Amino acid sequence: MSHPFVPPPTTPTPEQQAVLERIAAQRERLRARRVARDQAAAQAAADTGVPADMPWLAKAVLFAREHPGLTASATAAMAMAVGPRRLVRWAGVLLPLLLRNRR
Repeated sequence: MSHPFVPPPTTPTPEQQAVLERIAAQRERLRARRVARDQAAAQAAADTGVPADMPWLAKAVLFAREHPGLTASATAAMAMAVGPRRLVRWAGVLLPLLLRNRR
């Protein structure tokens, strides 16, 4: 069996070399942007103090504690959408559970 013909390596022309250098510079810029974005994301996660593996319910409670006005307005909007009759029915179910768990 014979080996396929492989042409000897050629040196790029000046135009080709300029294109190769631009490609290398662009790759380096993209790599630096990716590293900076990853560092910014890690810093933002560290600043919030919320671990990534925290359960979503715990994150929701933390959000509600940090933003009480937004939580109250969202709750009021949901209560208006649900209607007073359902709201009273659910309050009769949930209120005893909440009060029992609070003790």
